[in-house]
Amino acid sequence: MDGVTSGFVATSYADGCSWIDQLYLQPNTVGQGIGAALLTHALADIKAQVRLHTFQANHGARRFYERFGFMAIAFGDGSSNEEHCPDVLYERGRNQLTTS
Repeated sequence: MDGVTSGFVATSYADGCSWIDQLYLQPNTVGQGIGAALLTHALADIKAQVRLHTFQANHGARRFYERFGFMAIAFGDGSSNEEHCPDVLYERGRNQLTTS
């Protein structure tokens, strides 16, 4: 927006599963549809199941991903992430429709 990067999404593929590795927005752009546009774009090219991690305490991110059909499949105590914060593993099946 206006020559400034507002956000980005990074994906990967490992062991038969696609991953949303990162989805970040500038704080002042949250709620403007940019995150939904980035995620929709990333999901358009993914044919396998998709997984991602977010922090359990990040309720906004959790609601956002759940609107796109992601379901919590595992909860961690934070011992496996750099921040040592409790996290949640989300998964979205291959044939789920994208909504925003």
